[in-house]
Parts: sequence; C-alpha cells; structure tokens
Amino acid sequence: MPKDAAVEEFAGLVRALKARDGRSYEALGRRLSVSASTLHRYCSGATVPQEFAVVDRLALLCRADEEERQTLEAAWTEADRARRRAASPAPTPVPAVSAAPESNPEPSTPEPGPGPASDPTAPEADRARPRRGAPAPLLVAAAVGLVVLALAAALLGRPTRTASAPAPASTAPGRTAAPLPFTWSIGSQLWEGGCGHTYLVDRAPRAVAPPPVAADSGVWAGTHGAVHGGEALVRVTVQGRSPSDAVVLHALHVRVVDRAAPLPWNAYRMDNGCGGAVTPRHFAVDLDRPRPLARPVDGLDASGAKVRKIPAVSFPYKVTSSDPEELLVSARTAGCDCRWYLELEWSAGGRTGTVRITDGGKPFRTSGTRGRPAYVHDSAEGRWITDSDSEQTG
Repeated sequence: MPKDAAVEEFAGLVRALKARDGRSYEALGRRLSVSASTLHRYCSGATVPQEFAVVDRLALLCRADEEERQTLEAAWTEADRARRRAASPAPTPVPAVSAAPESNPEPSTPEPGPGPASDPTAPEADRARPRRGAPAPLLVAAAVGLVVLALAAALLGRPTRTASAPAPASTAPGRTAAPLPFTWSIGSQLWEGGCGHTYLVDRAPRAVAPPPVAADSGVWAGTHGAVHGGEALVRVTVQGRSPSDAVVLHALHVRVVDRAAPLPWNAYRMDNGCGGAVTPRHFAVDLDRPRPLARPVDGLDASGAKVRKIPAVSFPYKVTSSDPEELLVSARTAGCDCRWYLELEWSAGGRTGTVRITDGGKPFRTSGTRGRPAYVHDSAEGRWITDSDSEQTG
C-alpha cells in the first residue's frame, strides 16, 4: 500500500535531520527517549508520532532553526491528519430526510415585549438559534459579529508547539498573570516498551478491532471507550522558554480524586512485538496506597543488543529551551478504578508555583484487571482468543 504523500514528506524531513546529526538510530533514540526501531519507523514513514514534541526535540538536538522547526511542525500536522484518516472507519451513509412543511407557521413579526430568557440547560445550538421573524438587519449584524470574533480567535489563539500549563490559581485579583517560564506536554496512551499494554473494554471480543500500532493507540482507545488496565504510563515533557534561564523542577505529586471498584470489563492485551525502549526518568506510583507517591526507580535502555540499567535520579531537575526533561510515570493498581492527576512544583527567576497535569482537562484513569477475562489477538485467524496462558492479576 503506497504511503500518503504527506507522510512521505514528513518522513523525508525526519531523515534529513537524522542524517545531519550523524549519530546511529540507537544513540539518537537514547537522547530522545525512544527505541532505535521506533525512530527508524519515523524516518521510513512506517508510522507517525502521536505528538510533535518528540520530533521537536530531534530538531533541537540537530540544531534546526525556528523556520525549519515550523516547517517540520506543519509537515507533522498534515502527516498526523493522514494517519488519523487512515485509522478512522468510513462513516455509514445516512439517507436524506425531507423536512415536513409546517402546518401552522408562526407570524413573521415578533410580539412586543422582552423575549424569554435563554435556558442554560438547553443545547448550545438551540440557545444560539435566532427566533423566526428576527429583522434581517439584526441577522446580518450578528453574522458579521461572529466572523469578527472568529478572526480574532484565529489570530490570538494560534496553537503553540506544546501545551502550556495554566497560570497558578494564586494570582492576585486584578493582576495580569505572568506567563509560565516553560511549556509542558503529555503522552497518555503509551505502551510498555512500545508494544505491551492492557486495555479494559466493555465489549465482547467480536466487537473489538484488532490491536493498532502503538502510534494509533489513542484513536483505538477512544473508539472503544477503553481504560488502562492494571497500569497507565504517562510521559510528561517539560521544556523551558529560555536557552539560558533555567527552570528548576522540585517535585512531582500524585492526587487520587476518585476510587471505585475495578471495572467488570474484558481485558485485551496489545502485545504485538517491537523494538526496545529507553526509560531514563522513571517514576513508579502505587495507586492502591492511601497517599500514593511518585517514587524514582531505575530506568532501562533496551534499545541495543544488551539491556543497560539507567540509575534513578531524584528531583530537582533543571530545564531550558535547549535541554528539556522527560518524566515517565508508571501508575499501577490492582484494587480500584482510580482517577488521578499530577502536580509539578517549579521555581524560576524568583517565582514559584505548581501546575496541575491532567489528561486534556480530565483526570487520568487506571483500573485493576484481577479476575477479568483476558484476550490476545491471533493474527493468523484474525480474531481475539482467550489468553489461557496469562491470568490477569493486577
């Protein structure tokens, strides 16, 4: 199957950066915290990274200027759209329905007096729809106003390369909040080593699609309403805004906001084989403890012929625009359906603060899998089969 032109263009830019750097896939992947095989798939166009952050780090390592980084981001955006189009199922056609004529149309002239107050519980589209008979000049003025607002939002709200954390809530009233001296982004659909993961899905095996490649895990999980089973891996990438003024990261806290019984759903294992991985800043979290802590543990470099241990390093860390930091949190549970988030303490230039790290504004979610039916995918038969050799215990 030929590659999409946008994917091929993006892969060509990544190959050019890799060639400029001159290091091997293994050595360069270690700096990016991805496996050598994963980096090779980016360069060949076999897959597109879910986030631009990893490619931006590659550009920084290869000393790309701002114009090159913007070109790379635009190419990744188009390639990511092509990947999502390929992963999305074709929509089911819906037959057209003719609108029935109204038997008792309302008068075109509105009655005098104030109109009814809008219902805050009504759908937004209903609240925004003008009443029949509104004077044409008012409709034109409203349309012009919407266009102006849309243009202003487009100019003022141009998306940044990574998601910036919100300003601290302690800002004094009436005072403009200073921007954070760093940006952060997350990856919340990660697999162990890029290939091993378990999802809980409230569907029978015949209604579950085959395992995706790791890069498409977010689309697959969203389509199936999947929840991380037993363990959730969350990668937090923090990058300073200045090349010289460092931001100090002091601590990472875990806050569990809700505990419930583990979900009574089927467990589906994503094991499909892949290359090694690098996990330098690795934090283990036991969500079943009354007050979970993010505990630094040794990382592993399994991208080469030998597995090499990377000693754990505790806080504090320093980050700048050219020296970002990546934190990998492994949150496990056996006894609850847990919703949780992270808090990152920082200081820079006499300022201090704490940012809340969530999954797109919602808590992360991890549920135990003990006693749940487990399935693996038989690629030869093209179906999910019972995993009789693996009992789900966590």
